[in-house]
Amino acid sequence: LAYGVAAFFCLAPAFVVAPRGAGPTLDARMAAATFTGLVPLALEQPAGAYDSVVAMLQSWLVGGTVLTVIFAAAIIAAAANPLTKRRQE
Repeated sequence: LAYGVAAFFCLAPAFVVAPRGAGPTLDARMAAATFTGLVPLALEQPAGAYDSVVAMLQSWLVGGTVLTVIFAAAIIAAAANPLTKRRQE
């Protein structure tokens, strides 16, 4: 029974083909809804999105630089620790 079900699913068509004579139809309601949805993009300039991406990248660069300086200071402090040097003597 399991083999029969597996064979049925393997031999079944993977997708349904559209009829040959049917072309894409233009629906006025769909065009109006698409236009209405895209109107806010025309009002808001895309440069605003570009500015926010640039600001995000700049903040990541500044944050990465600050973290690098903090880790470098911690490594220098750990290497120059006088208590550790005194114990090694």
